[in-house]
Amino acid sequence: MIIVIGHIIASPETLEDILALGRAHSVRSRGEPGCIAHNVHVDAEDAVRVVFVEYWTDQAALEAHFRVPESRAFVKAVRALSPAPTVMKLFEAAEIRMG
Repeated sequence: MIIVIGHIIASPETLEDILALGRAHSVRSRGEPGCIAHNVHVDAEDAVRVVFVEYWTDQAALEAHFRVPESRAFVKAVRALSPAPTVMKLFEAAEIRMG
């Protein structure tokens, strides 16, 4: 499984627009092959930090997601609204079941 953790810094003026774009992007992304989960959150300690947490079955599914025109349009739109660079980190993981 591939886990993506990313964030976008908004300004007070752009926060609602970035959240709206993020919600629409997450909803659309959940319908893509290989998407296990795709969620957007506001950081509880930094109200203008918008965090994305995504789970993908494998790297091929994630790479296909990156090629979707709407995904590229989303990145372009939020970068235009953010006063800081976007951050994205990718992790390969396996679920560990306790008990």
